[in-house]
Amino acid sequence: MNRSIKSKLPLIFLVCISLWWGFYYQSNGSLNDYGSANFEWLFLLDALIVLPIICFFCVEDRKEAFLKSVILVCLAVLIGSYIIPEQSKLIWHYLENGRYVLLAITLAFELAAILTVYLAIKAAICKSEDPDQAIEKPIKKYVGDGPVAKLLSFETRMWTYALFSKRVQPKNFSGEQHFTYHNKDGAQSNLLGFIFLIALEVPIAHLLLHFIWSPFAANIVTLLTIFSLVFFFAEYRAVAKRPISLVGNHLFIRYGLYQPFVIPLSKIAKIQKSTGVVGRSKSIKRYNYSGFPNVEIALVEPVGSVKSVFIGVDNAEQFISTLSTEASRLGAVR
Repeated sequence: MNRSIKSKLPLIFLVCISLWWGFYYQSNGSLNDYGSANFEWLFLLDALIVLPIICFFCVEDRKEAFLKSVILVCLAVLIGSYIIPEQSKLIWHYLENGRYVLLAITLAFELAAILTVYLAIKAAICKSEDPDQAIEKPIKKYVGDGPVAKLLSFETRMWTYALFSKRVQPKNFSGEQHFTYHNKDGAQSNLLGFIFLIALEVPIAHLLLHFIWSPFAANIVTLLTIFSLVFFFAEYRAVAKRPISLVGNHLFIRYGLYQPFVIPLSKIAKIQKSTGVVGRSKSIKRYNYSGFPNVEIALVEPVGSVKSVFIGVDNAEQFISTLSTEASRLGAVR
């Protein structure tokens, strides 16, 4: 069975049993003996026993399976509180209160894990290790190498550069040669301009939404705006810290906070200057903040679905010359 489908089976099972038992409890016919057979244990067996078993069967990592089963069981208890008639509840009221205790214990474990990850990252950065590896290693240790790990790495990277960027040095990144991009067409200065605009807009927008719409909506929009402000601030700091690097026989394109895009030098077909507008396409990756990208890298064969990469760098001539030399050494670049 496909792994992505298998991982979704517990949630699909919860949706199915919720719909079926919801229909059962709310019906009034021979199916439930006209309401006399609305026993809570019918839903309880599926939600508290079968559902966790399916979680452990479908998720290989035991810790992830446990967390998933806890979350889904708590969600099932919440659903049961709505679909099970009040007169049929005997122990469900205790379960409704107990789920908060269980969630609090789980949250405490997760906070402890987050603190451990933070301390590991701090120690690794202080020892001048590659900052990207310092962030990713402890996260992958706890959640594996998948979409969740990439999302957590991105978020951790954002807070690292927002709060501790002074401890990150470009020279500590892996690579024999590094290339910068933050000065091209005033890229970093433009990011700083966006930060000031967002900061000035926050109190004005909050007051307008507070009086024109609602205080609740104003608070939500303001929190989201502050989060975007943190992102732009971290991006502003990261562009001058995270270089594009030649690491062995690979080109690591680190651009701002985003996950590095790795290109094997042997897959490069052509490197040339770029001067015009680059349209959006699934087969094209663009790395550029201001103006037009000034380097085009065409690939012999796609990396994923990407056939061409357009980058904006500070010194396009040096970048093209160095990359062409290294790729030619491996028999690439025509």
